[in-house]
Amino acid sequence: MAFMRLGSKSEAFHREGQTWLCTTGLVSDVTIEVGDMKFHLHKFPLLSRSGLLEKLIEETSTDDGSSCVLSLDEIPGGGKTFELVTKFCYGVKIELTAFNVVSLRCAAEYLEMNDNYGEGNLVGLTETFLNEVFGNWTDSIKALQTCEEVIDYAEDLHIISRCVDSLALKACADPSLFNWPVGGGGAKNATSGEDDSHLWNGISASAKMLQPTGEDWWFDDASFLSLPLFKRLITAIETRGMKLENISMAVMYYTRKHVPLMNRQVNMDEQVIETPNTSEADQKACLEEIIELLPSKKGVNPTKFLLRLLQTSMVLHTSQTSRENLERQIGNQLDQAALVDLLIPNMGYSETLYDVECVLRMIEQFVSSTEQAGLVPSPSITEEGHLVKDGADLLTPTMLVATLVDGYLAEVAPDVNLKLAKFEAIAAAIPDYARPLDDGVYHAIDVYLKAHPWITDSEREHICRLMNCQKLSLEASTHAAQNERLPLRVIVQVLFFEQLRLRTSISGWFFVSENLDNPENPNGGGNGVLLKPRGENVRERVSELEKECMNMKQELQKLVRTKRSWKNFTRKLNFKKKSECCKPKDQATPAI
Repeated sequence: MAFMRLGSKSEAFHREGQTWLCTTGLVSDVTIEVGDMKFHLHKFPLLSRSGLLEKLIEETSTDDGSSCVLSLDEIPGGGKTFELVTKFCYGVKIELTAFNVVSLRCAAEYLEMNDNYGEGNLVGLTETFLNEVFGNWTDSIKALQTCEEVIDYAEDLHIISRCVDSLALKACADPSLFNWPVGGGGAKNATSGEDDSHLWNGISASAKMLQPTGEDWWFDDASFLSLPLFKRLITAIETRGMKLENISMAVMYYTRKHVPLMNRQVNMDEQVIETPNTSEADQKACLEEIIELLPSKKGVNPTKFLLRLLQTSMVLHTSQTSRENLERQIGNQLDQAALVDLLIPNMGYSETLYDVECVLRMIEQFVSSTEQAGLVPSPSITEEGHLVKDGADLLTPTMLVATLVDGYLAEVAPDVNLKLAKFEAIAAAIPDYARPLDDGVYHAIDVYLKAHPWITDSEREHICRLMNCQKLSLEASTHAAQNERLPLRVIVQVLFFEQLRLRTSISGWFFVSENLDNPENPNGGGNGVLLKPRGENVRERVSELEKECMNMKQELQKLVRTKRSWKNFTRKLNFKKKSECCKPKDQATPAI
């Protein structure tokens, strides 16, 4: 840590309670009161260095030469700083460090200790040392922290702005090009220890320098700043062009440190940051400021972190504007969310277990932003329960959100307090084109019907309109055709479309068979389609399909329903666990 030693005399003061006395043996002729402390001093050493003290002494002095009393309650830094000022005026040894230089610089300005009152006065010396401090990351952080004590004076002297600009420059620069003493909590592990390189009335810095490593090397030091100063630092860093992802990570680090409620949801594989004891009122105020500080660009802030922020905001009852801001950001990138993070406990007056209103608003925001951006996918078709889409990525953001919503509905459906209208609103918020298959929404409907056996037949009919029987896979159709909870009309629709699908398949196989039997077309080529070389296998397959079709007709006529375990069906459909369901491929959840 850089420092500067001033003066050469040994200690000339001693303290008795709240009173400082000079040990020179001369009778004190001026008493200066700073708060509850009293300094019994001599006029000449003070007025020879300070313009303000010269004026005050002249105004209060009497012709009889009696001692005068001055009050300096407004001096920056208070009694502790004035003690150092007094020692400087008497030539006693003092040491400037990053911890005291800001308050001494402000006090020197307040007392008018410039070069008009002696060369090498305190204003010039502290200014010189500040410039040295600004060249060092760790010292700059320490100096910026001390600005809180003299905030108004530090602003007027532009100390804060110069310090922030210095830190922003270093944070944005390539760390490999510099040799700054950083890396490892310089702000909290600060000491004022000495080494062999001390210089009298000069400047010295530690001999050993640590190089910063990684783009996050400055996060921990910056997290020790107060929120207003941290905001100014982040704004300056953003202005200098740092990547928004790094800024987001820095804000995340600061949030986890100053909003302890965030750490109650930390996973086992995430680092736990030591946090101070902070009241909920302070956490609320801090969180509202942090939400405004986060970059607004889509995809910069991890969705998992935003959802955790939203839950904490609900617990702390932050402003409506803050929560709406978070919901909007989350909604715009809802395709990056995981199901487990959407299960937000209800903090309001609703009886439901989870906050479905909040999730519905985020779904509507996603659909709206997607449609405004013109990201509607081209139509897809399904064949034998598999998605077919040529030349495009199958997992579009809209499809991911549709899968996410279906999984969410299946999780909240067992809640007996979940109203039918709310269930339908969430399911219907996803446009039809987003679901190439309706197996997920069928699963959610079946879970809801099982948990709400008291709903009327008309309500059962209404909820089943959310799914398209033509878009059910073979496994889902088989389950639905035997599901006692579904209305009869829905079962008939399922059987009809399944029969229609079988007829289409049979017609296709007959067409293939005719091509195989045609001696003029031994390869079965109509349009270059690769066909099976043996006609006997085709005829056997057609016979099997005819039998399956006949069996389904009989089931339709007799309406014979047999129970089959839903658990076996879901295993066939390969539904994922709620912690894995709907999680985008290759998505990495970041540590916050």
